[in-house]
Amino acid sequence: MERKDRNKDQFIGNMSEAKEPTLKIDPNTGLIERVFEDDSINIDKQLWGKNSNRSQALEDLWYEDLQKNLEKSNKNNIVKNRLAFLMTVNNVIDLIMDSVPEELAVEMSYFIDNAIAMALVNKNYDVNILEEEEKAISVVKREDYDTDDDYERALEAIEDHWWSIGQPALEMRSANDAIIEMLRKYKLNE
Repeated sequence: MERKDRNKDQFIGNMSEAKEPTLKIDPNTGLIERVFEDDSINIDKQLWGKNSNRSQALEDLWYEDLQKNLEKSNKNNIVKNRLAFLMTVNNVIDLIMDSVPEELAVEMSYFIDNAIAMALVNKNYDVNILEEEEKAISVVKREDYDTDDDYERALEAIEDHWWSIGQPALEMRSANDAIIEMLRKYKLNE
């Protein structure tokens, strides 16, 4: 009980510290945008720093029901543990998809599918695709180009090329092909 009270107080405290965005109107175009002050949001904290708190909240939300369902099952512990994992992940994904408007959820679902496929490729080949890409584009130096535009075009060209050619770390598959293979394997490209 003590943990729940502490988290509740922490949540209320965080809410009171949050600052509302201000509206900014572009005088030339009339477009309105929400602007957050630099100190009003810490992106790392919002995206990853709160995950232990989120996990505790989801435990309160689902754990008891999950345990009841597993106790009804006549399966062995290994199967129950796997089932518990799959049920939990499915609930988290449902929660994510329900938390945004449908149009955004559809777009986000493709990003999630690709992130899962990339993580599986990384695990399967014991590699980090994004680090490998970073190594490849690090050979492009700003001082080798006359303008920033030329430099940006060169970066884009090498990056596009890198994703489509065979990579030694991926047993000569291209990064794109390796990701597509994972999407197919798990039927995430259908």
